[in-house]
Amino acid sequence: MDERIKLLKELTELPGVSGYEDEVRAYIKQYMAPYAEVSQDNIGSVICKKAGSSDTPRIMMAGHMDEVGMMVTYITKEGYLRFQTLGGWWEQVMLAQRVVVKTSSGDVPGIIGSKPPHILDDEEANKVVKMEHMFIDIGASSREDAEKMGVLPGDPVVPVSPFQQMKNPKYLMAKAWDNRIGCAIFMEAIKQLANVDHPNTVYGVGTVQEEVGLRGATTSAAVVEPDIGFALEVDIAGDMPGVKEHEATAKLGKGPSILLYDSTMIPHRKLRDFVVQTAKDVNIPLQFSYMPGGGTDAGRIHLYKTGVPSIVICVPTRYIHSHAGIIHQDDFDQAVALVVELIKRLDADTVAEIKRS
Repeated sequence: MDERIKLLKELTELPGVSGYEDEVRAYIKQYMAPYAEVSQDNIGSVICKKAGSSDTPRIMMAGHMDEVGMMVTYITKEGYLRFQTLGGWWEQVMLAQRVVVKTSSGDVPGIIGSKPPHILDDEEANKVVKMEHMFIDIGASSREDAEKMGVLPGDPVVPVSPFQQMKNPKYLMAKAWDNRIGCAIFMEAIKQLANVDHPNTVYGVGTVQEEVGLRGATTSAAVVEPDIGFALEVDIAGDMPGVKEHEATAKLGKGPSILLYDSTMIPHRKLRDFVVQTAKDVNIPLQFSYMPGGGTDAGRIHLYKTGVPSIVICVPTRYIHSHAGIIHQDDFDQAVALVVELIKRLDADTVAEIKRS
């Protein structure tokens, strides 16, 4: 298996919902140890420092480690689990999906269930089932039985979805592209810079708890004190039936995208122009996207102290915030190549010019 495919498979198959990113963090630490100085902040974001020829400017690349998931909140007397979502879920994609409850004594498999449609009246059957009417069935006969299995309120619940190369092997299907793909980009970029002289110091940061409030970006930016910020993310792919072109402009296999707007940040204009020009110089196709709602780690990074010029570089992804999404490998490879080229060019004079309004 190709090394990059192996990395993507291993990263996406790891469990790591918001607040429970331990296994992802351990993996990144081990993988990055030969290429960077690795540390972490006090809430668990992992920081991979790769020194260049100068301590400054400091370039921060953030990819959040957490994926959308759930948390057990209550065990019914019959042994079913009530849950709280961690991150945004759409009720229509949740039912009948397999999950794993990560307990202190081991994994407990389960499935998300609800009242069967066969016994609903017509009005109920034609409505989307609300999350409060769902539960997780772990095959327990009682609360005591569930507790004997090791399940406790507060345990994280992770989607089950193994990595899969599709019939066209460029198309990769897995859970947790949002946002293990961002982690993979900074890991591969730093790996490529291992024997390269770059005029700055680079920090690849796997942040925690992005899906529940961009929390890890806030604390890790205080550690890094960046001069330039890149959030490495997924983008909403619109190349599917029913989506109008203006609603979601990014397409799989057409290159990485940059986010022109979201509810937490408008990208720094000079940094945007710098990214666009760099992509042109090295013949990397670049797409443009916007997101009326939502936000990324750049929404916190760009507000650090007196401000950090920041932008979001994305890999278009189908079906985010569900049990399985799809990316195109070429978009990932080109995103890595673009980030590496940007780092090579971000010397002190260039960063000073970007900051100069």
